[in-house]
Amino acid sequence: MEFVSYLGVKYYIWQMEAAFDRDKHIYKSDAFEEIIKDTVRFFNGTPVHKLPPPVKFHGTGVYAIYYTGKSPYYEDLYEQNRLEFHQPIYVGKAVPRGWRQAKDAKLGSITFELYSRLREHGKSVNQAKNLAQEDFSCRFMILEDSANHLIGTVEAALIRYYKPIWNTRIDGFGNHDPGSGRYNQAKSEWDIIHPGRPWADKCVGQSSTIDKVEEKAAEYFALIKRINNAK
Repeated sequence: MEFVSYLGVKYYIWQMEAAFDRDKHIYKSDAFEEIIKDTVRFFNGTPVHKLPPPVKFHGTGVYAIYYTGKSPYYEDLYEQNRLEFHQPIYVGKAVPRGWRQAKDAKLGSITFELYSRLREHGKSVNQAKNLAQEDFSCRFMILEDSANHLIGTVEAALIRYYKPIWNTRIDGFGNHDPGSGRYNQAKSEWDIIHPGRPWADKCVGQSSTIDKVEEKAAEYFALIKRINNAK
């Protein structure tokens, strides 16, 4: 029983609390799982384009970036993607403006978040001193209207399945310029192993070393080989 006072009048409120049962909080849906599987199947069948795509298009959604160059860091990716685009180096998403604040886009508005994000990534690899933009390709899936609620879920599903190195081991590829007054943060691992983005050179926080990042890359591919050999 809980005591409260309102306008000088005392009230007693009885609170009913159910016994805790974890099972009553678990959501399960075979239909939902099938929807995710269907979106992933569709995604894997979409056309592949150079990074960024040659034509500006509108929409939001999910994308994967593939590497087919001969960097010594990613020799295994070259072998996997030499004949067909199989293993992405990075998976990401582009959400509608205001999505994180649950703001609805204006009816009839046309925005270019997905294309803009891919273009940003093309600029990043072009600025890197040890990467070549022509070695990168991408595929993407546009999720619009009510389907854009699936963007984060589909991105997470693709990352869990493919475990791309720039998502799971070498962090920072998708970072933005932090802006004036925020350069006290550390330089990302991606910017350490692929120097060249002008804003990253302004970051003065304590960062990792090139030796440690190279070691992480080598460990990643060694682990992937063990997993594939065990299948």
